[in-house]
Amino acid sequence: MINVEVTRNTGENAMGVIRRFTRKVQGSGIIPRVRSLRSATRVQSHYKVKQRTLTLIKRREDMAELVKLGKAPVKPARR
Repeated sequence: MINVEVTRNTGENAMGVIRRFTRKVQGSGIIPRVRSLRSATRVQSHYKVKQRTLTLIKRREDMAELVKLGKAPVKPARR
């Protein structure tokens, strides 16, 4: 981890110190790294990935069938 340290200069108010500290933290790239670590998840097993994929394929096929029968609204295509 990178430690960011700011010392108060003579004649500098508290807001100036906070502003310099914020700029140093943003420049060091600490915040994106901490956010990525906070939301990190473990890798799912091959079996789980396969089951989820098969479920999504089945759901899409069922929805396409309902649209074909006129029982579900047609989703507009993206531009």
